[in-house]
Amino acid sequence: MRILKDKRVLITGGASGIGFATARRFLEEDAKVVILDRDVAACQCAQKELPGLSGAILADVSDDQAVKRAFEELDALFCGLNVLINNAGISIRNPFMEITPEQWRTVVSVNLNGVFYVAQQAARRMLAGEGGVILNMGSTNGLMGYHYYADYNATKAGVIELSRSMALELGPKIRVNAVCPGFIMTPMQEAEYTTEMRQAFENKVPLCKLGRPEDVAALFAFLASDEAVFISGQYFVIDGGEIAGGLASQA
Repeated sequence: MRILKDKRVLITGGASGIGFATARRFLEEDAKVVILDRDVAACQCAQKELPGLSGAILADVSDDQAVKRAFEELDALFCGLNVLINNAGISIRNPFMEITPEQWRTVVSVNLNGVFYVAQQAARRMLAGEGGVILNMGSTNGLMGYHYYADYNATKAGVIELSRSMALELGPKIRVNAVCPGFIMTPMQEAEYTTEMRQAFENKVPLCKLGRPEDVAALFAFLASDEAVFISGQYFVIDGGEIAGGLASQA
């Protein structure tokens, strides 16, 4: 049984990493999927690798007017929206004292403002229709402190509280939850961590491995489905046990 059959789904940051894996999983579940991404080349590749996509929309989520236009384009592809996977995000590794105002604004604009802009546009359509599900991308970085990611950590904490507030206001027609991955091996992580750094981190995770984008996609699929019909206003950690006792407590 396909738990997402015929669901109309928008996935931001859908051309690579967790977003791409989620698009693939939702297509396997017979959902109708549109991805949104700002990377032209990545969108073209995604459409070739996932020919079942209903469309690929180019937009920068940090630009509220671009998001508005993107949803107008989505309206031409779909008559209504059932599921939003609000996944687009960036991170820049820097010590706190070296974060520039420009860097701070960039990370906040994408990770927090962008989530808000996209969620609000999606919610308008869901409230006008039959309701739906919004799943925002949080992180374990939003639940505990991590070195060198103060800006990213702050935005993810904001996404978690934004999600909980949305669940209060948008129910009962819309369910809202946040998904909080730990270390997932994505292109963004590969660019920021050396092999030695990844191995050291892997050794401290109780399951002794790093997560895969497909692992997060599976959680998104469950939470988006009617199997999760009584789940809203929550955040879900998927981290191999990473923060169960705090990494500092691991041998």
